[in-house]
Amino acid sequence: MKRSPVQVAVGVVVFAVGLVWTLQGLGYLAGSAMTGVTTWAVVGPVVAVVGVVLIVRGLRRRRVP
Repeated sequence: MKRSPVQVAVGVVVFAVGLVWTLQGLGYLAGSAMTGVTTWAVVGPVVAVVGVVLIVRGLRRRRVP
């Protein structure tokens, strides 16, 4: 059985990017052209969920033939 640390690392980065985009879209992180733009408040959580899926898949044990 094998785990994928690279996939987990990519998932963490994708989740963090999604979180930042969400916070910028909601106006909690100022100083960007993305601040207060509803598009990023919608896209950010979707990207964050993709990051969580990558993390879970990377931590899951797989059967190695």
